[in-house]
Amino acid sequence: MSLIVAGRFTTFPAAEAVAEKLFARGFIEEDVNLFFVNPRGMHDVHRRSHPAHADALSPHRQRNMTLGAVAGAVVGIALFGALLMASLPSTVIAAIVGAWLGARIGAGWQHRAEHAELVHREARQSGVLLAVHVSAENQATAAQVLREAGADDLERASGQWNGGHWADFDPTRTPTPYGQAGTQRA
Repeated sequence: MSLIVAGRFTTFPAAEAVAEKLFARGFIEEDVNLFFVNPRGMHDVHRRSHPAHADALSPHRQRNMTLGAVAGAVVGIALFGALLMASLPSTVIAAIVGAWLGARIGAGWQHRAEHAELVHREARQSGVLLAVHVSAENQATAAQVLREAGADDLERASGQWNGGHWADFDPTRTPTPYGQAGTQRA
């Protein structure tokens, strides 16, 4: 695992100017990574909206759809079969329509629960993140340059740094503020 210090900026030009300051302080291009972090709830939207990934995203969706379908069929049979003394074909149609509506409602409940969980647990703000691959010896220097340049949300992380990029960055993971007790070495 690599040690990483990062700060958030409003624009790419602001972050690029800070990167130049880091280069002047001895950091190399392979150790500096700039990238945009989407607003909360907007991470990986394309993958999540693609129908091929629907089952992988919701392990409970099938169960909720089945429970909704059964409940809808029971309500359909109860309303049309028992209460209205309807014929067998109309009772079967009522059960099918009730099952379809129940499945849709069950899937909707699951979607709402997934979306609320995704949005509410994200603590990271959007913006341009300037991440610096550091060592124990130069992390304070990187943090000082970022702080003096006005970086928002200065953080420290352990992660995979490959080919000049923070390879395992997860925008939904809550950042650890730089300087938090027990995380900073002087």
